Amino acid sequence: MNKNTAIYAVILSFGLALVLAVPAKKPVREDKQMQLIELRESIKNDADWLKIPDSTWKKVLSPEAYKILRGHGTEMACSGKLYTNKQSGTYACGACGLELFHAEKKFDSGTGWPSFVAPIEGNIISREDSSYGMIRTEVLCRRCHSHLGHVFPDGPPPTGLRYCINSVAIEFRPSL
Repeated sequence: MNKNTAIYAVILSFGLALVLAVPAKKPVREDKQMQLIELRESIKNDADWLKIPDSTWKKVLSPEAYKILRGHGTEMACSGKLYTNKQSGTYACGACGLELFHAEKKFDSGTGWPSFVAPIEGNIISREDSSYGMIRTEVLCRRCHSHLGHVFPDGPPPTGLRYCINSVAIEFRPSL
């Protein structure tokens, strides 16, 4: 082995030792998921969900989820991971985890967002939304008041309603 090869081998060995000695940082998304799970487990009654400060929501939600759930934003049409989901199960609030919709109430509205004919009774609240120069009905999680989307009167029977929900605002829980 010549002198240069030996030097490179020492440098490579030292670098490899450093990489192996330093614990790998968890990805930010995984950290936020763990923080959200811990938050959900720490809240003992529904009233406490409304006391969570904005700074905590920023810590536990991804930037996109925060923008939609807490900032009343909207994801781009056809961009959400749950738009085409057809599995059996339930859809829960992406912030507090309250179950909001049963999968059998989901339908293909052709709008680009997951759409439902009806929520789980009592788990959604609504209010007038006059943002962007339109009058719409915003839907929020009853428990934590996170923004989910809007409801429109152009859905199929039996309700005639279309709950147009952001994928980022909900999480899917498959049936067991």
